[in-house]
Amino acid sequence: MALRKRPWQNVMGDLMHARFYGSKVDFNKLRPMILKRIESRAKDYPVRGMVPVAQEVLRARAALYQGVSTLLSVFPVMTCKFCPEVYIGEKGHLIQTCCGYKRRAKNRVHEWISGGLNDILVPVETFHLQNMFQDVIKHQQRFDFDRVPAVVELCWQAGANPYDEDMCSSNWNLENVSSAIEGAESLSPHELKLIANRTLRAWEILRTGVQKLLLVYSAKVCKYCSEVHVGPSGHKARLCGVFKYESWRGAHFWEKAGVDDLVPPKLVWKRRPQDPLVLVDAHRDFYGHAPAVVDLCTQAGIIAPIKYHCMMKVQGTWSSTVQGAELRPESDSLALRSFWW
Repeated sequence: MALRKRPWQNVMGDLMHARFYGSKVDFNKLRPMILKRIESRAKDYPVRGMVPVAQEVLRARAALYQGVSTLLSVFPVMTCKFCPEVYIGEKGHLIQTCCGYKRRAKNRVHEWISGGLNDILVPVETFHLQNMFQDVIKHQQRFDFDRVPAVVELCWQAGANPYDEDMCSSNWNLENVSSAIEGAESLSPHELKLIANRTLRAWEILRTGVQKLLLVYSAKVCKYCSEVHVGPSGHKARLCGVFKYESWRGAHFWEKAGVDDLVPPKLVWKRRPQDPLVLVDAHRDFYGHAPAVVDLCTQAGIIAPIKYHCMMKVQGTWSSTVQGAELRPESDSLALRSFWW
């Protein structure tokens, strides 16, 4: 009969077969070797096969900003005064999703004001690196580096030149430049449809190209805020406002970034032909969503790609005979009456 081993005998047996490493390591001797490996790794970048993709992304970005600016001259956009909510249309909706700010009450009706380009194409900026494998940016160095759009920085590191004349625009900072076509108000419906079709195609090319670049080049996003850093490692600038009073003093917690982090889709409520003129809060479960660029382009008469139909609930509808008292309460009727008057 085999004897049963005691727990301390198992521990001693594991320690006998364990491998111990000496703690006397001279990191001063390892540092040149590590730096040499980093320099040799930098020789492999930029990848030649990804340069055309980066150039195509820059061209699509310039066409996207020009198309959205032109469509905004014709179709109005509303944004909430107290939260980032955006709606494509002359009048805002009555859906109570306003998160407010500070001590303002939550889940209330939005207060709408006129929106602009940055409400549709949300700007995402990052530090511009002189070298892809340069030293990590420290907190005291945060003012020594320029802030550029994240997509431009990604294409920059991929080998594209944003100042190239063939990139459709010599100014990469398109957020602050009005690139709309002159006389957009006098364009015919057919011309607006062509512009919307070209804009939507540029939107898809931009997102697909960024997704391809992220397979080769690294980008980081903070786990607790929207800070983005394009490079193999994040920076050490303490800019995270979520935990600025904690022990780590606003340091970011980096994780791998995706396409939505560099090119935010900015989802908005989509009004379908079967919906009422003003979307009410009682039917919010029946309404669909769409990216702001897609919704703006469909206002010109084009059909959204099939992959957005499920999100938009194209064939969905709501029944006024089911729980009629709950679907249209008296508060929504009064709000709707005051909204129009």
